[in-house]
Amino acid sequence: MDDLTLRKTLSDIPLGGLRTFEKTGSTNDIALAWAGEGAPDLSLVYAEEQESGRGRSDRRWYSPPGCGLAFSLVLRPSPVEVGKIPRFSGLGALAVCSALGSLGLNPEIKWPNDVLLNRRKVCGVLVETVWLGDKADAIILGVGVNVTSGSVPSGERLNFPATCVESELGRSVVRAGLLKDILLALIKWRAQLPGEDFLLAWQKALAFRGERVEVQGENIPRRSGVVEGLEGDGSLRLRSEAGQTFTMQAGEIHLRPLL
Repeated sequence: MDDLTLRKTLSDIPLGGLRTFEKTGSTNDIALAWAGEGAPDLSLVYAEEQESGRGRSDRRWYSPPGCGLAFSLVLRPSPVEVGKIPRFSGLGALAVCSALGSLGLNPEIKWPNDVLLNRRKVCGVLVETVWLGDKADAIILGVGVNVTSGSVPSGERLNFPATCVESELGRSVVRAGLLKDILLALIKWRAQLPGEDFLLAWQKALAFRGERVEVQGENIPRRSGVVEGLEGDGSLRLRSEAGQTFTMQAGEIHLRPLL
């Protein structure tokens, strides 16, 4: 997908700016630097190939050339969004779910923001916040989507089963069109981010609801519980075997279903 095709496809989306790369290290790193230079809200960094793309907990995101979508957005939180910063973790995942749902697929969100198809990972989202003192100056929303089979990493690279959009759909997908659909859905969901409908939609899309899962993370004891839903700040609410409710904060845990 060349620069001209991308600009033409996205011409009616109110982007703050667009930077495209045939190959780069990490779109999030470029977006972070651009944010520091004053990038406007909804500025987009897109790469056909990432050599050092990363996910949560510094895991590498596999991004071979021409096989998937790898992009990052610079978002400038509005005054009403500033009090809802944790909800940005669900924004990218909800946008991807909406776009995949319009194709006839049934995506789910593996909390906080991975997207699954048939319980296999098809998309990862990395959210990084740029702070000025105690104020969130920018949100960097990085998204990687496996579109073709070439974007699915080999078994030794995986820490969770993976798939791609075309395998699940059974036909080819125009990547530029899918990117446009994701961005349009993101703009739509962002307008609802502070409200209850956003939280309900995120919660409705949760994978493993009503199922017992194991959660663990750095400096957090391993625990298991039944997934009940979300708190207002986007944290995950679970019920222990003893019937006690506990919550886990985004970005702190790894979630695995108990088979």
